[in-house]
Amino acid sequence: FAQDTIYLFSTSSTMPIGNKVSLYIDSFDKFSIQPPPESLFVKSNAKVPAFLMPQNNIWLKFVVKNNSNIYDYLFSIQYANIPELQFFKKDSANVLVTQLVTGSNYAFISRVIEDANFTYRLHLMPNASNEYWLHIKSTHPVQLPMFVRTPAQFNKGGMLETLVIGLYAGIIVAIFFYNLFLYFSTKDSNYLLYVLYLFCLLLAQLTFSGWMFKYFWPNSPSLNQYAVIFTSSLPGITALLFSYKFLHVKKYSLLLAYIYKAVAVLYIFVGIFCFVMPHATGYALLTYGGIAGGLLLIISSAYISFKGYRPAYYYFIAWFIFALGRQILSLRNLDILPYNTFTSNILYIGSALEAILLSFALADRINLLQREKNYSQAQALKILQENEQLIKEQNVVLEGKVAERTKELTFTNNQLGQTLTNLKDAQMQLVEAEKMASLGQLTAGIAHEINNPINFVKSNIKPLQLDIKDLIEVIDEYDKLHTTNPDEMQTQLISIGKLKKQIDVEYVKTEIVSLMKGIEEGAERTAEIVRGLRTFSRLDESEMKVVNIHEGINSTLVLLRNNIPENILVEKHFAADGNVECFPGKLNQVFMNILSNGLQAIKENSIKNGTDKLSIATKDVGNAIEISIKDTGKGMTEDVKHKIFDPFFTTKEVGEGTGLGLSIVFKIIQMHRGKIEVISSPGKGAEFIITLFHTLPESALN
Repeated sequence: FAQDTIYLFSTSSTMPIGNKVSLYIDSFDKFSIQPPPESLFVKSNAKVPAFLMPQNNIWLKFVVKNNSNIYDYLFSIQYANIPELQFFKKDSANVLVTQLVTGSNYAFISRVIEDANFTYRLHLMPNASNEYWLHIKSTHPVQLPMFVRTPAQFNKGGMLETLVIGLYAGIIVAIFFYNLFLYFSTKDSNYLLYVLYLFCLLLAQLTFSGWMFKYFWPNSPSLNQYAVIFTSSLPGITALLFSYKFLHVKKYSLLLAYIYKAVAVLYIFVGIFCFVMPHATGYALLTYGGIAGGLLLIISSAYISFKGYRPAYYYFIAWFIFALGRQILSLRNLDILPYNTFTSNILYIGSALEAILLSFALADRINLLQREKNYSQAQALKILQENEQLIKEQNVVLEGKVAERTKELTFTNNQLGQTLTNLKDAQMQLVEAEKMASLGQLTAGIAHEINNPINFVKSNIKPLQLDIKDLIEVIDEYDKLHTTNPDEMQTQLISIGKLKKQIDVEYVKTEIVSLMKGIEEGAERTAEIVRGLRTFSRLDESEMKVVNIHEGINSTLVLLRNNIPENILVEKHFAADGNVECFPGKLNQVFMNILSNGLQAIKENSIKNGTDKLSIATKDVGNAIEISIKDTGKGMTEDVKHKIFDPFFTTKEVGEGTGLGLSIVFKIIQMHRGKIEVISSPGKGAEFIITLFHTLPESALN
């Protein structure tokens, strides 16, 4: 056949030259290294040749005659996703010489001209002609919109392409942030899924058009190979997720819901395994998924809109327009529609209109929800008005009954008031009885404690008086020396010496020191008991104070010393800052009750597991202090442990206790906004853990 020649004139317009080239499809990969014979080439009839097979090994050749005075013509292919491309030029000896090796499988620097598509300088002198060959290898379907243009035409086309992509990206980004704002305002997950879809759609378009490769990973062609498949799967996944939720697919059709899940699994499979599966397989699965997904979205939205769900109308129109754009692109590739700015950018136009209409669908959904809300409010208002009328009618009947019942309730209330007063009086008497019982127990112990050192002091006074009398007698003898004659002085001194020997002055002096020391110890012991009493005797204080909790514990132990048998070891481990804002007298009552109960439990324990101990420990826990009082007594069952703080509950014999001690303890801890815990089991003792704030909260102060 006769090879068509592409004639270049100064006034030539930018038109695709696909129908001016000859091509050969090397289906069996016979000529992967050497070019095929020219006899195998056939003339292309399409202005934009399209190759739909998953594996393509394509050879093209064309002749260009420069009938203009322009030297610098550019040949370009407006398709960014060509894995391998070789450009040849016949030299004067009619031998093919490689001019350029590039493609999306090569680093971006391999391109002579920095363009997201593929552009080559023809270097064709005016009035000269030359033959050029292209060798294209691809693992997926490709389209070849080829042009020969002047630099000015090339720059104009590049600016137009940049403008279109910029407008498209601007529209998508604007819709993205608008719906993201709506998501944060309404917390409706439909908006979140939609903005994810918009993000993935924009990412896929920019990746497929080569812009991501040019600006984000120009030196990573291997990444670019996988990125095209991976990013192309993301809009499918997010579109299905968004549609499934937005259209309430499961509500209207279980069959459609299962199909949605199946197609989504296909996209997810491609997205995950695109890094290990052959590219041809990945592109094929994406193609099938795109066909199935597109049909599914159109059919499901049409079906659900037919069922009466209004937002589905917008959804159907949006996807119908997008599908219409795909059909226009296909008709352009078949030369049924012309190749122009509109048809070459139809995908951008279609997807932008789709995004806008989907936003309308979401907005209509808000309007639908608002209408439903208004209807619900109107119904609620109607019911409220009916109820109000019913209430008015009932009030007339009730007012008579209320007057009748008011009289009865007033009488009953007076009786209850009197009963409550009696109960409060009884409670106060019981609390006072508990205090008096504790006070009686303390009085006996304190009397015994004070009696010991007082008796000790008293027993030392008599011998001390005798010793002082002897010393006074010796001193008196010495005083007589002042009136004695000098002749009798010696005799008097001998008499004094005999008296001193008789009295044994040295022993008397030693005994006086010993007796004074004993009296001092007794006095100190008595003072210690008095200090303990003074610290403890704050039971009636109602004023909040900051006191040292350790002093209160020590004073309580001093008062209880007479009740602590010798076989019980008392251990103290004070590790906390003891200062606490509290009612000190009431806290001392808490310690007295718990320590007394612990001592009683140890005495009653028939199971001995080593030394009997009463352990008291404190530690700081944040802004609070934790007080642990642990005994080795008989312990408690779970049933007893749950009742010990109940008023009038006691495990003692009848007449031995009021059952109010631990109930009062619990109320006092509550008053301080603290907490008390009990850890116990039968035969293993009990531990009371009290937690109090160092500084009371405002609510406790009020």
